[in-house]
Amino acid sequence: MKKEVVNSTMNLDTLHRESRNWISQLEFSQDEINFFIKLLNSYVFEPDTPALFEDLQSHQKNLSKAEKKCKALKKQVLEHENQLSGLLDLHNHTLDAAYKDKHMYLKEDMEQCTAEFLNLKKEMFRYGQTILKKRHNKDR
Repeated sequence: MKKEVVNSTMNLDTLHRESRNWISQLEFSQDEINFFIKLLNSYVFEPDTPALFEDLQSHQKNLSKAEKKCKALKKQVLEHENQLSGLLDLHNHTLDAAYKDKHMYLKEDMEQCTAEFLNLKKEMFRYGQTILKKRHNKDR
């Protein structure tokens, strides 16, 4: 992903809002991951062929990876946000280049994490559709 040029007019309030938004997105992603884990472990999505069983295991593994990545990224964003809150409390409205760079790297990580999770959700919906279609055809 191409690194954006850091805007020299970035201010603490803008960075604070963006960081808070990231935290909210990561918390929602964690809720979605928990939902998908429970769904994949439910009887509704029990695979009835070896290929579907392999798909199930792959999705479970990918969900676990996504969960770890989201937790690690949330930890980084929270640390970043805590530093930012300290600057806001001190009314120190000057940002050094290193802090802005860290923010931009976190932004890139967020965008990558969001895109990867979106693709994972698409794969899991396709898997779910396959299982449900097979069940529907069996019930006929």
